[in-house]
Amino acid sequence: MNRVLILALALGLDAVLGEPRRAHPLVAFGRMAQRVERHLYGDKGDFWRWFRGVLAVTVLLVPFTLVAAVLTGPSPAGMAAAVVLLYLALGGRSLVEHAARVQTALVAEDLREARIQVSRVVSRDTADMMPTDVSRAAVESVLENGNDAVFGALFWFLLAGAPGAVLYRLANTLDAMWGYRSPRYLQFGWAAARLDDLLNFIPARLTALTYALVGRPADAIRCWWGQARQWDSRNAGAVMASGAGALQLCLGGPAVYQGQLHNRPVLGQGTCPQPRDIARALTLVRRGILLWLAMITAGVLVHA
Repeated sequence: MNRVLILALALGLDAVLGEPRRAHPLVAFGRMAQRVERHLYGDKGDFWRWFRGVLAVTVLLVPFTLVAAVLTGPSPAGMAAAVVLLYLALGGRSLVEHAARVQTALVAEDLREARIQVSRVVSRDTADMMPTDVSRAAVESVLENGNDAVFGALFWFLLAGAPGAVLYRLANTLDAMWGYRSPRYLQFGWAAARLDDLLNFIPARLTALTYALVGRPADAIRCWWGQARQWDSRNAGAVMASGAGALQLCLGGPAVYQGQLHNRPVLGQGTCPQPRDIARALTLVRRGILLWLAMITAGVLVHA
C-alpha cells in the first residue's frame, strides 16, 4: 500500500507543480553528461569510442541509482524521499504544457510560433512545417513521451522502487542526448541507446496496450501488430502505432532531420492530425494514468 500511496502523491505533485522551474535535477544531470562526454569521447578508433561510451553511461548512472537506494529506505523519511524522486522522474505536466502551447499557436493561426513551440519537443527540422505537419509532430511527441515521461517511470518504480525510476529516467535522458545513429554518436552513444531500448521493452508495450484499452481497442491493436515492426525503434513503433490507431489518425510519414528527408512508414489509420487532435492525444495519456492507478490500487487491495 505504501508504494501505491507514493505513486499517487508523486503523480499529484507532478499534476499540481509540474517540473521545477529552476535547477531541475535532469537539467543538471544533462550538463554533467556533457562534461563527461567532453572528457571521455576521445579521438581513437571505433572500439575505444564504444568502450568510452559504456564507461560514460556507467559513471553517470550507477552512483545516482545507489544514492536513490540509500535515500529511500524503510522509514517515513525514506518514503518522503521516494515521493520526491518519483515526482522528479515524471514529466506529465510538462508534456501537457508543451503540447498545449503548440495547439494554442495553431488555433491562433500563428504558424511561426507553432513551429517554434514544436521544435522544443521534437528533434526533426520544423522551419518549413505546414500546420498539419506541426499537429502530427505534436501528437507523435505526446504519444511517445507518454511512455518516456509517465508510464515507463511508473513501471520501473513499481518494479524496483524509486531507484528503478531514477535509473530509467536518467538512462532515457542519456539516450535523448547520445542515442543517435550519427557519425559522432554511432559508437559512443551505443550503450545509452541499447540500455534505453532494454529498459523500455516492457513499458513501451504496456503503454501501447494502455492506449488501446482507453481508445479504440480493435483499431489500436491492429495497427500495433501490423505496423510497429516497420518503425526504426520497435518500442516507439508500438507506442505510436497503437496510439494512432486508438485516435484514428495517420502518423509517421516523411520528415526532415538535420536537413535530410526521411521517408518514415505511415502509422495508424484515419485522418491527418489537426490541432484538436493534440488535446485528444493528451486525453488518451490522462485516461491511461487513471487506468494504471485504478488497476494498481485494485491489485493491492486484492492481495491485502
